[in-house]
Amino acid sequence: MENKTNKPALKIGVLTFHRCINYGSYWQARCLAEGLQALGHEAVILDHDSRRVNLVEWKCAFQPVLPTPVPASDRSLYRAKIRKFFDVFDTLPLSPRFQLDNPEEMEEYDVVVVGSDEVWNMSHPWYGRCPIFYGDGVKAQHLISYAASFGNYDASWGLEQEWADKLRNNFDAISVRDANSQILIQNALGFEPEMVLDPCLQFPITPDDRNHEILNRKYVAVYGHNFTESFAREIRQFADSQNLPLISFGYRNDWADEQWITTDPHDFAHFMAKAEAVATNFFHGCVFALRNAKPFVCESSPYRRHKLQGLMAKIGGEKHLLAEGTPHVIFNTLLSEPLNPEILRKIDLLRQTSAAYLDRALVVNQEQTV
Repeated sequence: MENKTNKPALKIGVLTFHRCINYGSYWQARCLAEGLQALGHEAVILDHDSRRVNLVEWKCAFQPVLPTPVPASDRSLYRAKIRKFFDVFDTLPLSPRFQLDNPEEMEEYDVVVVGSDEVWNMSHPWYGRCPIFYGDGVKAQHLISYAASFGNYDASWGLEQEWADKLRNNFDAISVRDANSQILIQNALGFEPEMVLDPCLQFPITPDDRNHEILNRKYVAVYGHNFTESFAREIRQFADSQNLPLISFGYRNDWADEQWITTDPHDFAHFMAKAEAVATNFFHGCVFALRNAKPFVCESSPYRRHKLQGLMAKIGGEKHLLAEGTPHVIFNTLLSEPLNPEILRKIDLLRQTSAAYLDRALVVNQEQTV
């Protein structure tokens, strides 16, 4: 790729959760790597592997709507979905594979960028307290983070000194994507890290062509699972009032009209882009609704609370996070009216500050690696 910046091209590795059976994880990894490539760098996703992580990831993917039981009839559908993810994983710009617990196997890089996603979540069920994401053993001259998050690990719990020291000693520049993570870093390291956009909002999304018959119809997109009965009832009433079908993507929601479960990340990107409106309780459900300027509503959950509240606070979209008991008229208004232009303006401003952060972080490293 031609370097249009007249700056030295860096060999960059992106260290993140890139093999999760999760649409947002796939796109945040791809968008960050391709965004760095567009800046003229030689960027790849560091292809770490772990049998332990794989087994729990795949087990979760076969029963993704827990605690709701997965009916026997859905097992083959989730199996097909997993296989489609395996196929698209191989299309990512990947480094040579190495073992997650043996980073000395990885190639050497000028810069490694840790993030986005919950890379610092101490409570993550299979990646929590994994030293490589805190910089241990990473073979890079310089280490930075981009849009890193502690996920549902609450700032009030604090960061143990051992892990704070890893961040302090290993990283040259730190940015996060939510206020909870910002507070954790500030309390542990004594400075306020920069807040940047998730890569799916920062960089272009370029899915492969798709021509599924669903994409040629009008519909309301449902993305998530285990919604409350009241939220589902409001979405159902809105769709009926507009004579639009509810299509549930990637997971079963029996209150929707149709289930489209056997899907890959490229299907997801098109599905969100073509929806009339979006109902979700997922972080990247909101991100893709915003990316495509779609009317949307979101129901928060304890696991995703910090991510969702952090995103909405940054862009002034708090009213799209709806609590149980929200009046019917608010659902109707948010799902039928265009997004407030001020939200889109704030996203544009955040794109500028996020790009400036990356530019500064990489320029420092360029000067030191030339």
